[in-house]
Amino acid sequence: MTPDLRHDPRSGRWSAIAPGRRARPGAVSPSDGACPFCAGNEHLTPPETLRLGAGPTGWDVRVVPNLYPALERQEVVIHGPAHIESFGDLPNSTVAAVAEAWQRRARDVGGNCFAFVNEGEAAGASQHHSHSQLAWLPEARSAGELPPGVPVLERDGLLLTCPSAGRSPYELFIAPLERESSGLASELLAPALVLLAAAIRRLHERAGADLPLNAWLLDGTHWRIELLPRSTRFAGLELGANVYVTTLAPEDAAEALQGL
Repeated sequence: MTPDLRHDPRSGRWSAIAPGRRARPGAVSPSDGACPFCAGNEHLTPPETLRLGAGPTGWDVRVVPNLYPALERQEVVIHGPAHIESFGDLPNSTVAAVAEAWQRRARDVGGNCFAFVNEGEAAGASQHHSHSQLAWLPEARSAGELPPGVPVLERDGLLLTCPSAGRSPYELFIAPLERESSGLASELLAPALVLLAAAIRRLHERAGADLPLNAWLLDGTHWRIELLPRSTRFAGLELGANVYVTTLAPEDAAEALQGL
């Protein structure tokens, strides 16, 4: 069933009514059964829309339609043939291929492509095998100027910061030092995702390997990748008043992340 997309012009809010997602499985691992994202199980996914690389298994990154889409067009980018569960544990070559997959699918399909990573059940992931998603939105989700933050490091033309008004401990932004409007067209996307993987590894050292997280790419005036660890439950103050309560100052978070 195609999701029913609805828009409230007063609030500007979009809602995707997607009853088919009721059949979406909970998070599963190889111990529960065959992982559909591992090499050898390609028959368990819909026909791919993109395959990159060759290697011993015949591919490095695959892109397939989402079986339980929330929007009319939504795709899954499978991060490598081996069963690696965290984006932070991927080899740099796979991370670079993920960046290429995002860029090629955004270019080939057109429209407002939104790229994101859900990691961990609490962050919405239904498969443990590392993957990201591409969703084509009815209108662009646009980033404005880079919000103020506490610098962590500069590397490869990129700046990693902890936002001054963060939503949860260890929230991070990765953005180009020189303002660019589109990460999906930028040569810096691959190094930005490599830096994201390094940041996730450090977060695992500081907060535990099972830390759920979400990350997404925002194009716009100054594109950036935002990483939001899900160590805090959002309640009425956050969801209703848009006032976020965090137990770790960004200055302390930045200091803890030094030396990536």
